[in-house]
Amino acid sequence: MLLKTFRWSFAVTAVGLALGVWYGGWTAFGVIAILAVLEISLSFDNAVVNAGILKKMSAFWQKIFLTVGVLIAVFGMRLAFPVVIVAVTAKKSPFEAVNLALTDKDRYEQLVTDAHPAIAAFGGMFLLMIFLDFIFEDRDIKWLGWLERPSPSSARSTCCPSASP
Repeated sequence: MLLKTFRWSFAVTAVGLALGVWYGGWTAFGVIAILAVLEISLSFDNAVVNAGILKKMSAFWQKIFLTVGVLIAVFGMRLAFPVVIVAVTAKKSPFEAVNLALTDKDRYEQLVTDAHPAIAAFGGMFLLMIFLDFIFEDRDIKWLGWLERPSPSSARSTCCPSASP
């Protein structure tokens, strides 16, 4: 059962580790193995959130979320996004950025480090949006009731016209 369920996961992992040994030797194998364990362990919290989102979707949108969404999250954000960041901030083509990542790791690292302010600003704004959604979304359960409860004047101004007194 385990092998039947996870055969593709095991196959992709084995290929990735083999490519790591081929490309960078046993040191790369160790780094890839550590990053894989880290990625798996940190993905459990995302799985819980995603399960909550998925249960509210129709079967069609669940399938889209699990295929397109996972492809974007895994390959887009971990493979393509760093290359795009380097290409945009260093004013290089994506092909030059990939070539730089494969051939001149020190220069690529420097370009990613130089892009840190833009990356941090994007991440900070994303976290602010999540926080504001948490604070201002109307929920049945209030964790910080004094902060999450809308004031009477704001409740009236945001309410639909037909429900106004």
